[in-house]
Amino acid sequence: MHLESPGMTKPIFVTKPFLPPLEEFTPYLQQIWDNGILTNCGPFHAELERQLADYLGVSHISLFNNGTIALVTALQMLAGEGEVITTPFSFVATAHAVLWNRQTPVFADIEPGSLNLDPDRVEAAITPRTTAILPVHCYGNPARTAAFQDIANRHGLKLIYDAAHAFGVQDASGSVLNHGDLSTLSLHATKVFNTLEGGAIVSHSAQIKDQIDKLKNFGHDGETSVVATGINGKMSEINCAFGLLQLKYVDAAIARRGEITAAYRTGIDAIEGLDYLSPALGGTKPNYSYFPILVRPDYPRTRDDLFHHLKANGVHPRRYFYPLITAFEMYRDLPSASAANLPVARAMADQVLCLPIYPDLDDGAVARVLDLLQAP
Repeated sequence: MHLESPGMTKPIFVTKPFLPPLEEFTPYLQQIWDNGILTNCGPFHAELERQLADYLGVSHISLFNNGTIALVTALQMLAGEGEVITTPFSFVATAHAVLWNRQTPVFADIEPGSLNLDPDRVEAAITPRTTAILPVHCYGNPARTAAFQDIANRHGLKLIYDAAHAFGVQDASGSVLNHGDLSTLSLHATKVFNTLEGGAIVSHSAQIKDQIDKLKNFGHDGETSVVATGINGKMSEINCAFGLLQLKYVDAAIARRGEITAAYRTGIDAIEGLDYLSPALGGTKPNYSYFPILVRPDYPRTRDDLFHHLKANGVHPRRYFYPLITAFEMYRDLPSASAANLPVARAMADQVLCLPIYPDLDDGAVARVLDLLQAP
């Protein structure tokens, strides 16, 4: 099939924010202008928390200005001083949140089938200084929650999930956000559901939510009392209004992502040397947040050659997650960052490539990506 030369077609990026119709946003802005409430947990903030808790099937949710501050706060809330065991195969904010709390990240290897943290390797990494486990639902694929809960219970550890990719994902027990002590979300513009910038913590009791809400507002407990060393993690009313509008479209957006995922899987099934993660990994209700492929040794190009080939033809994938977190200066000297400790993560980081997936990606663009994957 003929491939257009670079510059002849619109570039295709790995993701693109979903933007609802602008005219539908205007009434929200008018209400903000009329009541003069721009931030500090106003009426749109309260309404978005209520609607998200209902949509996601969770008891309590606390909105934040971004997912990193949400994760920093969750770790501050529960982990205490000591070691936090986590994955090297994630966005660097996962480990940065540990360092911001002056805790020590300990990296354990991942499973080759799911690219999620391996519970067996986590248990082997536990020491007397371990205080918490921080798995990631990588690409929105549920981690082995039962195994992690068992480990946490037996060793008296806190269990906090970085669920940045897992908005709306369900497993057999319901929302994956209900597992562990806390789960954190990213609501960044690149995510399945976004508030432009934003994040959230899901908790299981009104008491814990109240403590979280104090921490995200400088530690204030009323006008004249400060009870904790909090931070400014509040989400603005404009971000909340955008989220309320986008929530009306999120099911359609996820459905379209599912169609794109199905098309990619069908096309890649016919290409020797390329693999994708098992559809079963998405749980009973996936959100199709990413479409990672693995470029195996029997494919005619290396992963990096394929990356540059796609870019040269106007398609811009991402090597999520390459390099590993443990390759960065602030982590590479940790004993757990050694190559010998992370053989699976290192191998997967050299093979993974995330293809473009977003609701506005049309069938022609998907076909063009698949054509490029088949080209010699």
